[in-house]
Amino acid sequence: MGKMSQRRQWRCVVGWFGICLLQLLLLAECTVRRQRITKKGFQDLESYPPVRLHLLENHVVMDNGLVNVTLSVPEGMVTGIQYNGIANLLEERNKENDRGYWDIVWNLPEAHGNIFDKLAATSLNVVLEDENGIELSFTRTYDDSIYETQLSLNIDKRFILLRGYPGFYTYGIFERLEGWPDINVYQGRTVFKLQDKLFEYMAVSDERQRIMPTADDRARGQILDYPEAVLLTNPANTFLRGEVDDKYQYSSDNKDNRVHGWICPDPPTGFWMITPSNEFKTGGPIKQDLTSHVGPTTLSMLIETESWPYSFPLSEDYSFDYQRGSATGRLLIQDSYISERLITGNSAYVGLAAPGDAGSWQTENKAYQFWAVADSEGYFLIKNVRPGNYSLYAWVPGYIGDYKYDFYVNIRPGSRITLGALTYNPPRNGPTLWEIGIPDRTAIEFFVPEPSPRLMNQLYSVNQAEKFRQYGLWDRYSELYPSEDLVFTVGVNNYQTDWFFAHVNRNVGNKTYVPTTWQIAFDLDNIDFFGTYMLQIAMASANEAELQVRINNPDEEAPYFTTGTIGKDNAIARHGIHGLYRLYSLEIPGSQLLFGRNIIYLTQSRGSSPWRGIMYDYLRLEGPPEYT
Repeated sequence: MGKMSQRRQWRCVVGWFGICLLQLLLLAECTVRRQRITKKGFQDLESYPPVRLHLLENHVVMDNGLVNVTLSVPEGMVTGIQYNGIANLLEERNKENDRGYWDIVWNLPEAHGNIFDKLAATSLNVVLEDENGIELSFTRTYDDSIYETQLSLNIDKRFILLRGYPGFYTYGIFERLEGWPDINVYQGRTVFKLQDKLFEYMAVSDERQRIMPTADDRARGQILDYPEAVLLTNPANTFLRGEVDDKYQYSSDNKDNRVHGWICPDPPTGFWMITPSNEFKTGGPIKQDLTSHVGPTTLSMLIETESWPYSFPLSEDYSFDYQRGSATGRLLIQDSYISERLITGNSAYVGLAAPGDAGSWQTENKAYQFWAVADSEGYFLIKNVRPGNYSLYAWVPGYIGDYKYDFYVNIRPGSRITLGALTYNPPRNGPTLWEIGIPDRTAIEFFVPEPSPRLMNQLYSVNQAEKFRQYGLWDRYSELYPSEDLVFTVGVNNYQTDWFFAHVNRNVGNKTYVPTTWQIAFDLDNIDFFGTYMLQIAMASANEAELQVRINNPDEEAPYFTTGTIGKDNAIARHGIHGLYRLYSLEIPGSQLLFGRNIIYLTQSRGSSPWRGIMYDYLRLEGPPEYT
């Protein structure tokens, strides 16, 4: 998440981690239970038992008659969740600090290795206790007089239990004061480890749900290229034998990661983590992150989404509905090579994020982001925005590049800002001579091979739309192209079947990986030798890669263009289909081109690893502006 600068920041309830609801459902009654909370408040409270707080010697218990939650004192670890006749949904074989907890992975600048901190608190404060609800605050204060390595943040972990609701809420407030030591923070999570004998069925989405292996099944399995990936050789459920289990196979984009969890068949019980708003998440709506995986482990829509922002959190840093504002407008596109008229920004992603350059929201990680998807006419409404000064950003499926509004957008409490019609001019030099792919910031349209039969996850054999999540696809390139690399001939080949989804290295045996060079062959029967052509290369992902471009001479020592080493996305290893978006616009003098056959050589020059590579989003060659 980057280096924290020397100033006060992140003193806010969703500055890092937003409110998550851990909802427990009697599966047959889920519709009834979800109707108990509305945006205006709570209904039928009198029909439910009052909320009670029990203070014990080393624990505190919140109980509303439907569920009770036990937390350690003063650490603030969730040690027990009792519901539906189950004494504890959490795995009691684990230590008390390894059942339900917050954690942060961090280190000091220039330090080697990472520090894993479960954020054990040192003090408990009862913020609210009445018959309708409880809010607990577990805090830890940074002591700058201690010179040993410690996380330079004040920690405040909050837990809320409401009357008549089968679940609880948690959120965090992390505060850093000016002058405190710099730290690098890599990740932060809320984690709940359930009883694997009870919770066998995991659901990440309507399409991604299945019976899962246990932690013991993984321990008996064969570790593959990295510890997270295991071949199940002797699982208790023989149906799973021969499958690969890898937690990264169950990741989701932020925009799609609103609810996920586990199901116990007997007694029928669901454990769901619901995220009502993604405003606190880093990297914008299409950043991939973990959800649930074997353990069963749940990491941090419904009525909850409609009820956001909630009316009950009591932190002074929380922004209520009336303290927030909105921005509305319409995005249009101007590209005269497609249409003489303005084009509507159909399904554009439009967002407010920290001021920066166009596209900077992808790597911004210290402030809030608020996003909306425009309708078919390009109209958008960004609502529930916390007060602040923002830049407005956008990108549009079907068009390359990033849009940024010329002026800041200042949101004040209760403001309703109307921006009117905004016009985006995507990068364009001249008419399209040829194109490969679809500009949608992913490589999903390209050829994704079937996995090795011995390395399959059956979930993605059924769900072919996401078969890119299968394990080991990087080595399938070497099997399809054992000696000669990919050659794509414009007008002959089809990118859906002939363009491999990732430009990876070739495995030449003994786990030795060497660079590869792809070719794009195309014919020109008319050349403007004095004009400038433009090669647009949009990347969906890059990981420790270097793209070198040569034109009509593969043996030229110095490439015509090189990106240098780029990317830390690791989307290839982690079964993604995109990472950070990059766009390169290469000017090519007409004198570099030939009548008849031309070849552009694309070399990914960084070898030695199966996961160093590039995912292309879209490639396009444009003629000079007056080209006919």
